[in-house]
Amino acid sequence: MNTTFDKSLPLAIGADHAGYEYKEEIKKMLVAAGWQVSDKGTYSLDSVDYPDFAHPVATMVEQGQAAAGILVCGSGNGVCMTANKHAGIRAALCWNEEIASLARQHNNANVICIPARFVSIEKAEAMTKDFLMTPFEGGRHERRVEKI
Repeated sequence: MNTTFDKSLPLAIGADHAGYEYKEEIKKMLVAAGWQVSDKGTYSLDSVDYPDFAHPVATMVEQGQAAAGILVCGSGNGVCMTANKHAGIRAALCWNEEIASLARQHNNANVICIPARFVSIEKAEAMTKDFLMTPFEGGRHERRVEKI
C-alpha cells in the first residue's frame, strides 16, 4: 500500500467495545501492508469508555510519535469529538471512501474515525486505505487548514 504518511512511524489505533472487532481486522490489514501499529486498546468486547482509547491515539499523533491515527467506535462520533480536543489533531468522521479521501485531500486530516455500526468491515478497510494513500492537496486548502 502506497502512503503519504511516514512509514518509519507507527500508526496509532484504538477502539471501544463496539469497534473492537473492526480494529482487529484493520490492524491485520495494516501489518500485512508493512505498517507498524501501536494498538491503544481496547482488547476485548467488554464495555468500555471510548475516551480511554481515543486520547492515547490522539496523543501519539499530537506528539509526533505516530504517523496518523485510526479510531473506531459505534457511531464514530465519540472518538472523533475526543480526538479533536487535542492540539494539532484533525480527526474526520468518515463513512465512505470519498469522504476519507477528501478528509486528507482538503482538510489534511491526521486521524480517521470509523462508525462500526454503520459501515461494513470491508468499507472500513477501504476507507482506511484511501485515507492513508491520499495526499494533502495544499494550495487553497492550506490557508483554510491553517485557520483551524
